[in-house]
Amino acid sequence: MREVFEVRDQDGAGRVGELTVPRADATVRTPALLPVVNPNLPTVDPSRLPEFGAQALITNSYIIHGNEGLRERALDEGLHEMLGFDGPIMTDSGSFQLAEYGEIDVDTPEILRFQRDVGADVGTPVDIPTPPDADRETAARELRETTDRLAVAEETDTGEMLVTAPVQGSTHPDLRTEAARDAYATDLDVFPVGAVVPLLNDYRYDDVVEAVAAAKRGLGADAPVHLFGAGHPMTFALAAAAGCDLFDSAAYALYARDGRYLTVRGTKHLDDLTEFPCACPVCTSHAPDDLRAADEDERTRLLAEHNLNASFAEIRRVREAIVEGRLFDLVEARARGHPRLLDGYRALLDHADWLEASDPASKDTFFYLSAESARRPEVARHRDRLARLVVPDELCLDATGTRDDAWPVVPPFGPVPPALRETYPVNAETPRRVDGDAQVAAARGVAALAAAHPDAALTLVHDGWPARALAALPDAVTVEEQDS
Repeated sequence: MREVFEVRDQDGAGRVGELTVPRADATVRTPALLPVVNPNLPTVDPSRLPEFGAQALITNSYIIHGNEGLRERALDEGLHEMLGFDGPIMTDSGSFQLAEYGEIDVDTPEILRFQRDVGADVGTPVDIPTPPDADRETAARELRETTDRLAVAEETDTGEMLVTAPVQGSTHPDLRTEAARDAYATDLDVFPVGAVVPLLNDYRYDDVVEAVAAAKRGLGADAPVHLFGAGHPMTFALAAAAGCDLFDSAAYALYARDGRYLTVRGTKHLDDLTEFPCACPVCTSHAPDDLRAADEDERTRLLAEHNLNASFAEIRRVREAIVEGRLFDLVEARARGHPRLLDGYRALLDHADWLEASDPASKDTFFYLSAESARRPEVARHRDRLARLVVPDELCLDATGTRDDAWPVVPPFGPVPPALRETYPVNAETPRRVDGDAQVAAARGVAALAAAHPDAALTLVHDGWPARALAALPDAVTVEEQDS
């Protein structure tokens, strides 16, 4: 693997980084969205994509290879000239068509050499995209075939072109981790998590998170991760928090052709809109009636331009949230836009211990926004640190906020030495009306302190904690309820 990726900022598993693309003599700031350009049916002229924020794009080399006119143009002019795009161009290999139709008429060496010859900056071998829910025997067999093809890709002369090493394994996390480990051991460069489009189409965002998390466990920290087919803006924050650096999709164009309008909270249909809830150039200079009255090509183009604006605005929000240490806040906000996104966020928080390993130890402010906030990696880190504290033989823990002679118990973290009360993350912003989930989390923090210091006599003073929070306390902790 060439050293082409450098992490600049990190929050959870999300990172702002720089992907160096030698053949294009360019650097892509990640997370980045690569719009898919269909060479047979461009919706927005590729030369205009930088206006919306595109640093790179992706097109399908198999489609170009199979069309005599396009093939000859690409070989004669090169992809950049043919598409009119100066930035890095990534090319897919036909694996999507393989998944859709069962067979294709090129192999990895042929398609990689073609991608090299037409000037692609990032190429892709022909892997086997095993669909979700495949039985384990099938997934393992096809994974072995993909691994063999990656070995062939290593042996193919690709010049300066970066080459991807897709990570397969269907919905079997251990196979995904194995595949990622094998891919990372190659000298290939970018690591797409493949065959997740059916999961995305079915809103199975929790399964997408599990696939990404499993892949990340097998990859090194310097591995740039691409999530194939992720193009809806409502998914970017979640996918970035799971550790994805690159996204690609034709959603901006496909949805536009169907009269659909993308937002970070889901998809709307043009026929249902009375006003545009957006401040992009399309939406500030047109009303829904204007687009409905336009001819089909104009309507499709304008909707596609809005969809691009909405998508790249969200990518910028995600990058800035990572820099500010506020990515989990953004994920939480987006998770409230769709129940299946909430499933995805909850699945991500199941990996809090893994997220904690890469999460910065210091940020600005922790915002407690919901029960999910109690499961964030910062809370897990605080519990782990309780074991390293020096505790007196007798210690009062105060959950009422009124005792000066005690350690405060701060929901959702738990006990905090008074000297650390104003430090991150226990100086959290929390609602005045603290919910039971935060108190349960705080009780687990008390339990962690008791387990780490079994010889200390701990007394918890509270002012009406719910029964489920009190049930999380061990018998070794004396509980006193303060009169109101």
